[in-house]
Amino acid sequence: MTETRTEQAAEAETRQFETEVSQLLQLMIHSLYSNREIFLRELISNGADACDKLRFEATANPDAIPQPAELHIDVDVDKDARTVTVHDNGIGMSRDEVIRQIGTIAHSGTRAFLEKLTGDQQKDAQLIGQFGVGFYSSFIVADHVRVETRRAGTGVEAGTRWESKGDGEYTLSDCERAEPGTEITLTLKEDADEFLEPMRLRHVIGRYSDHVAFPIRMRKQDDEGNPTDEWETVNRASALWTRPKSEISDEEYREFYKHIAHDFEDPVAWTHNHVEGRQEYTTLFYIPGRAPFDLWDRDARHGVKLYVKRVFIMDDAEKLLPNYLRFVRGVVDSSDLPLNVSREILQDNRLVDSIRSGSVKKILGLLENIAKNEPEKYAGIWDNFGRVLKEGPGEDFANQQQIAGLLRFASTYNDDDTQNVSFADYKARMKEGQDAIYVISADNAAAARNSPHLEVFRKHGIEVLLLSDRVDEWLLSNLREFDGTPIKNVAKGDLDLDNIIGEQDSDDADNTEDRKDDELGDLPERIQSALGDRVDSVRPSKRLVDSPACIVLGEHEMALYLQELLKQAGQETFSSKPVLEVNAQHPLVERLKTAEGDDFNDLASLLFEQSLLAEGGQLEDPSGFVHRLNRFLLQAG
Repeated sequence: MTETRTEQAAEAETRQFETEVSQLLQLMIHSLYSNREIFLRELISNGADACDKLRFEATANPDAIPQPAELHIDVDVDKDARTVTVHDNGIGMSRDEVIRQIGTIAHSGTRAFLEKLTGDQQKDAQLIGQFGVGFYSSFIVADHVRVETRRAGTGVEAGTRWESKGDGEYTLSDCERAEPGTEITLTLKEDADEFLEPMRLRHVIGRYSDHVAFPIRMRKQDDEGNPTDEWETVNRASALWTRPKSEISDEEYREFYKHIAHDFEDPVAWTHNHVEGRQEYTTLFYIPGRAPFDLWDRDARHGVKLYVKRVFIMDDAEKLLPNYLRFVRGVVDSSDLPLNVSREILQDNRLVDSIRSGSVKKILGLLENIAKNEPEKYAGIWDNFGRVLKEGPGEDFANQQQIAGLLRFASTYNDDDTQNVSFADYKARMKEGQDAIYVISADNAAAARNSPHLEVFRKHGIEVLLLSDRVDEWLLSNLREFDGTPIKNVAKGDLDLDNIIGEQDSDDADNTEDRKDDELGDLPERIQSALGDRVDSVRPSKRLVDSPACIVLGEHEMALYLQELLKQAGQETFSSKPVLEVNAQHPLVERLKTAEGDDFNDLASLLFEQSLLAEGGQLEDPSGFVHRLNRFLLQAG
């Protein structure tokens, strides 16, 4: 952000929002206009987080940070001044924290987020909810926002005032504050009179924030509806996850999710469990309705909120769930962990390992239940989080087979690229004598579906799963079988379909193969000589029906397209020379038999190079390829 000094007091300064932040702020205000009441939910949620953090820091360091007799959040209305004020006596913020933390939209990734916006107000509202609304939702109803805050435990008695009209700049200055905490005052727009009515605000609190674990207070009213000096709690003020499941409505579950995840949409599903025995803990996990905006941000922390005996310990406790479940949101409340537990302690702790193991089983069980009983709902979950789940078999060997059962793929069984076929579906359709699950991986769906390696499988009606996500090579390198059946990549290693094709067809295939060997004569050796060290060997193909040639990699080699991707990223890769398989019945191969000299060398190179391109490889000499191709096109003309 750029900084300019004003002519005010020495401690005051005006700062300009970054261009992207100003743009997003305006889009958010207009896109979320029909959901204006969420501003109060967001401010109360932020206040509750501040109270949580103060309680934790006061427990860990009581000498430096005294804890108030009661942590609370107050909501007050001044009709004459047209203001709504939300005050908490939580941890507060220092001046630097105000600059850095006051709004989630000022984080990195704003530009990338803006590029996703479509101009469609309804769709953009969903995206903005996904990104996170936070503090800046205040400007949906207010034309001026003032924040006064003081950080607890710093020894600094002065507070910090932040003010803005949401018009591209904000002002920072010092202010007097007797106690730590934060007070946010909204001066409402002319069309936001509804939020000057205390009953309207009570209704919003009851709908969105009844589950907040701290008292939310408003002034009592006299018989004439005027505010008094006496405060009353207007929410239940109890941690939702500590209540019996039978007493919690679906709506309460949904609103609690929005509170902890700062999400705009309802979750797809949740699982709430209390465990007793050698240790006692409660978990409440949610599957979001869409992928979080920063799901693929490698620098972002993903995890659940950790509580110990209902005392908040930390956000994003990533050690409580494996990385492939980083999309899950929720809370874990342990009765056995120490209150001073740190991220380092979480990393190597038997109690944490037990909680983690039990939590993973609950989440995978929830996903299995949805996949079995609500396949359409699971299809949506898979669209959002399937690529993340594919990381699971390589990270979580103990649950590898359970995770594998949740995976979905496109398939030659149908004509579209929808990933809706499970390994179990595939096994139920396997042909008699088939002893492997056949798959192919490629850089994209079209390349997988059109690969020449599938020709013999299509000819004999053998299903092949089509893998086109970049994580799929990682998946296949770690997942070698499902339910006792090997997983075989049809583009790698030797191929033997004799048991599937049938005894008669197998005899024909053997006779055909012998005939191919006889017909090819010394052609494989001549081709290998022409290609030199570009190939390991040349052999007749059992895979091809219509194509003249194809590249075959070793059983455990990385796909060519992924090798090229890693090279472009500056990473070294190890690869051996590929095998070139040729189709003895193809006219181009027949032509090779009679070709001599440069014609033979050029045609052999073309066969190899087109096979390399089909697999996503990179040509060493693209101009040479074009020259050879043009020469043969002119000859054909």
